[in-house]
Amino acid sequence: MLGVAMLASASDRRSKTLERRLQHLERKTDLLLAHAGIEETEDARMAEIDQLLLQGKKIQAIKVHREVTGSGLAEAKEAVERRMR
Repeated sequence: MLGVAMLASASDRRSKTLERRLQHLERKTDLLLAHAGIEETEDARMAEIDQLLLQGKKIQAIKVHREVTGSGLAEAKEAVERRMR
């Protein structure tokens, strides 16, 4: 049992480390794009997500977001909720 807990703890630490590194790289990429004057184009289906939200269809909006971005359920839910604000 102790071995499983240690393995889970090590896996969680690696996951958090990778997440921090990914966020750091994303910030750097954003800075480089801004410095170069390049704007990231938004997928046309994001307008579909906004339309679904206007219709009160949050679950369908989350499904479309996952299709468009390949994100997981929790990440898509957070992103869709940010679009609602």
